[in-house]
Amino acid sequence: LRIISHQRLLISKKERNIHSIGIQFVAKGQMEFVEIGEPPDPGPTQILIKTLYSGITNGTERHALMGDFGYGGGYPCRHGYQHVGVVEKAGSLVREFAEGDMVFFGHYVGHRGWNIVDVSTPGVHLCLKLPSDVDHESCALLGVTGVGMRHVRRVRICPAQNVLVVGLGPIGQGAAQSAKAFGAYLTALDINQKRLDVAKELGANRCINASNSAYMDQLKFGAPYNCIIDASGSSSLINDIHKNHLLAYRGAIGLLAVRGETTFQWGMLHGLEASFEVSCHFAIDDLAIIMHFLRQGIMKIEPMITHKVPITDAPNIYGIMGDNPSQLLGVVFNWR
Repeated sequence: LRIISHQRLLISKKERNIHSIGIQFVAKGQMEFVEIGEPPDPGPTQILIKTLYSGITNGTERHALMGDFGYGGGYPCRHGYQHVGVVEKAGSLVREFAEGDMVFFGHYVGHRGWNIVDVSTPGVHLCLKLPSDVDHESCALLGVTGVGMRHVRRVRICPAQNVLVVGLGPIGQGAAQSAKAFGAYLTALDINQKRLDVAKELGANRCINASNSAYMDQLKFGAPYNCIIDASGSSSLINDIHKNHLLAYRGAIGLLAVRGETTFQWGMLHGLEASFEVSCHFAIDDLAIIMHFLRQGIMKIEPMITHKVPITDAPNIYGIMGDNPSQLLGVVFNWR
């Protein structure tokens, strides 16, 4: 309570310029607002982005907040890679962006009120101009959706494939939607019925609750799967796939969730000529594909969002993340 009160006091002093703060984790389970000062003027090839919304990256940020898997290399640390903002200033040599443009920015910089970005190398800057016919607030979750899209492209999902996505957090939902958008027949598995309901709304063909004692029989009924994407990090999943013959010939297991040391039976890949695939983050072309699907109504972000809160409520959100993470799905901070 003392920590939360301190943060509210800090915010009250900064009410007139909320954009001079950022978020960092200072100890296990503890966050604080940190002063980042006023932005400098951008250089000739840079733009200054004022943050309007930022999205939580649930898995990554919880790992960092709680020190799982040695994330972040110790405290203090700053995590997150989803900002939507307006270009306030553009350098003299910038041609791709102009003052007043709404953009998504996807580098791993943590939640902060402003960003200076060098846009001289196309694609590398991870800035995507946002059209006016999409909801800009929802675009604060383009990053987690982009991680799912990147993985779906990496495991080569194509029309008519039978695909299973395990774990329906924001990245799992992004992977499930992306697989469906590419024409797969999609089965979604989770222990959280609310997340399964969201997956169903977003187009999943079959939704299976793993808390049901008969769930494996349901999975086996739909097998074999051309691709199985793990967005849960379940320690038993790889062995379950092997033991229950869930993977198709020349199928792929996509390990998307963060894991520690991982072991598997050699025969599960050798006999099937199957493969493991791992991917990380996303590229500008992944974001462009999602934007195309959003504008066509084929993909949606809004149903994933469970919390839209002012940035001043961040201590409460991270408290929930530490103690009851299943209560959160998509979380968007409003910096207005």
